[in-house]
Amino acid sequence: PHAGPVESKNEAAMSELVPEPRQKPVVPMKPVGINANLLGYIGIDTIIEQMRKKTMKTGFDFNIMVVGQSGLGKSTLVNTLFKSQVSRKSSGWNREEKIPKTVEIKAIGHVIEEGGVKMKLTVIDTPGFGDQINNENCWEPIEKYINEQYEKFLKEEVNIARKKRIPDTRVHCCLYFISPTGHSLRPLDLEFMKHLSKVVNIIPVIAKADTMTLEEKIEFKQRVRKELEVNGIEFYPQKEFDEDLEDKTENDKIRQESMPFAVVGSDKEYQVNGKRVLGRKTPWGIIEVENLTHCEFALLRDFVIRTHLQDLKEVTHNIHYETYRAKRLNDNGGLPPMTVETEENHESNL
Repeated sequence: PHAGPVESKNEAAMSELVPEPRQKPVVPMKPVGINANLLGYIGIDTIIEQMRKKTMKTGFDFNIMVVGQSGLGKSTLVNTLFKSQVSRKSSGWNREEKIPKTVEIKAIGHVIEEGGVKMKLTVIDTPGFGDQINNENCWEPIEKYINEQYEKFLKEEVNIARKKRIPDTRVHCCLYFISPTGHSLRPLDLEFMKHLSKVVNIIPVIAKADTMTLEEKIEFKQRVRKELEVNGIEFYPQKEFDEDLEDKTENDKIRQESMPFAVVGSDKEYQVNGKRVLGRKTPWGIIEVENLTHCEFALLRDFVIRTHLQDLKEVTHNIHYETYRAKRLNDNGGLPPMTVETEENHESNL
């Protein structure tokens, strides 16, 4: 009868020496594909259609900013991108107007509809950028504008009674126009992109690419890429935000081959071989805007609108806005400062 306790003592001693084998973490079982024919159709696949209907009702916001010296064809290019007069020419801009002394910010909103999809497009123009003799800090008003939009969104978000759908005025994409000099980037270009690449998605574009020969264009693109790399400037699509291998492969191709897009914009139509095409007429022929052998406009359009538009919005929300929000809340110990108006409301509630 005494054997039991002794054995148990020995067992206790053993268990002190020999650690109990750790339980393996429970590996979730691989989902087993249930044969739908066997159990009948459930209808899970309709969730995509439900989401489509909902988003179609609310529509989409897309805010695009164009930055560069005047005369580089910014308005024309945006009009070409969206195949309609969406940039400032349509808002009564005339040639007699003087170049602004400082950088102005002009936002023009439009609703574009295609195939039942409504998009509220806002084009933010920056006349006066880089047009002065002394362009020191001329990127400041632009950075201020971008941050103001984040601030506006943040204030709406932290309201007690907040809107179901906060109006989105945040800049999703900034097309930065590089002058087709064929040499290298100007200090102003580097300075702008260094400061702004941290707060907005920058897509560098070589404007009026028809002023360079094919060899000059290839060489200039390589030089611009090299300079951006040397200066540590991250343009969109940023390497660290690639979500998976498929994204990485696709975006690497864009980063290493397409960027910066060498483009030509035009809102004039011409007849070429019986077809109507957008283009620019020169003494030696017509430069077709959408012809890839002539320029990379079609690549830029497909990139910004057809493949990466949703991603531009997501990176703006999840990375740039999130960074601004975290910094802002940290600086204020958790909340944006109360405005006079909200303080009064607060007192009256008390």
